[in-house]
Order: sequence, then C-alpha cells, then structure tokens
Amino acid sequence: MIKGLYTSALGMTTLMRKMDVTADNIANADTTGFKRDRVATRSFTEELLKRLDDSGDQPYHDAPIGRISQGVFIDDIYTDFSSGGFRKTSAPLDLAIAGSGFFCVSSADRTGQSSEMYTRDGSFTLGGDGLLLTKEGNPVLGANGMIRIPLGHITVSEDGRIFSNDEYVDKLKITNFADTHELRKRENNLFTATNRAMQTDFSGEVHAGFLEDSNVSPIREMTDIISTSRAFEANQRMITIHDTILNRVANDIGRKI
Repeated sequence: MIKGLYTSALGMTTLMRKMDVTADNIANADTTGFKRDRVATRSFTEELLKRLDDSGDQPYHDAPIGRISQGVFIDDIYTDFSSGGFRKTSAPLDLAIAGSGFFCVSSADRTGQSSEMYTRDGSFTLGGDGLLLTKEGNPVLGANGMIRIPLGHITVSEDGRIFSNDEYVDKLKITNFADTHELRKRENNLFTATNRAMQTDFSGEVHAGFLEDSNVSPIREMTDIISTSRAFEANQRMITIHDTILNRVANDIGRKI
C-alpha cells in the first residue's frame, strides 16, 4: 500500500473545504456585519519507520530510519469576530455596534417556532405596523420584546434607547458573550448560541446613522485562494506520480519477475 496516495487525497479534500470557506468569505465581502470564517488544520500523528534486520539465528532488531506524515485534516472552522469598519449612511435606523456585542432578533424556524438569534447587521427598517425589523423581516427585540415605533422623528442613543419625537419607546436588547466560539452561523447573517454559551452585559456603544462593514479583506482572501490552489495542484501531481509508479510495478517489474 502506498501511503502517499492517501496522504495526497486527504490533502486535496482538506484544501477543497478550505477553498469553499474562502469563497464564501469573498462572496460576503460586501455583506453588512459579516464575520469571516477561518480554517484550522491539524496533522495526524507521524508514524515512526523502522528497519528490520535479519541476523540469521539472532532475533529481529529494529532501527528507526525516520518518520512519515499521514497528512492533515480540518480540525476546526471558526469565525473571526473582529470588528469591521464603519460606513456612514445617516439613516436613523442604520445602527452599528462599537465594541463587542450583538443585536437580538426573533427568528422563526421551518415549523414556525420562534427563537432568539443574534446579528451584527444593524440595517433595520420599520414594518407597516411600526414593528422594527431586520432587512430579512425578522423582528428586532428590545427590553420589552418586539419593538414598535410610532411615526415621528426617530433617534437612537449610544446605549440603545429609542426615541420617537423625543419620547422614549424602548431600549434595544443587545447582548455579549463570554466566549464567541459558542456561537454558530445560520442563514441571513444570524447566529445562534449553544447551551454552553454564557451571556454577558453589553458595554459598547450604538452608533446611529452608521453600518458596520464585513471584516473580510478581499486581497487577503484572494491570496489564500492562490496558495490553496497551488497546494491542491501539488497534491494532484503527487497522485499522478504515485499512479505512474504503481503502473510500472504492476506491468513492468511484475512482468520481469
């Protein structure tokens, strides 16, 4: 058995998954509040190669002659929650969070059951009944549940309080997490929290009239695509080389024997 075939094939599978993640990052480079994903790889434990020395009547003696790698695999795909830059829009319901934290929204699953989810995308709008919604139509949550804002001059303070014609309406429900690795990405730029997630108080600021850009750097992602493509091609060439060697062993050397 030629281990190189399996090592190269495993490398190609890992690189294909890494390419998918990078492509998704590039596709969302202009998505408000998007957080890029990163791939962490880990090597299998190396095997120690030994030589067996037959010394006639003496028992076999083994001597180490080096190690062989079994390839790498994806250990984790994690989200980079570093902040993106701010883009000024001057719209009163375009909100950006300075610091750590997430807007809380209500989202219904396929069965119609609603649950609390989290987002950094603060491009909100008003529904026909004054309900504050995300651009996908999910209700934004406040201290008293869903937020309904009467028509008027709307302002939002840095601590998340909402006013209409200088009258207090509600306060945005914004939360933080002790460990953001306990958040899981969902559709529509939302996150859910695992059972192990611990919420902490929000200590940042809300900037009205601004939106947070994604933290994706297209140049960095394109560089990753180039390096990943070259590594993939190198593994392809290794598989071709091993295939040629096997063909020679089966047809040429075997025929001579």
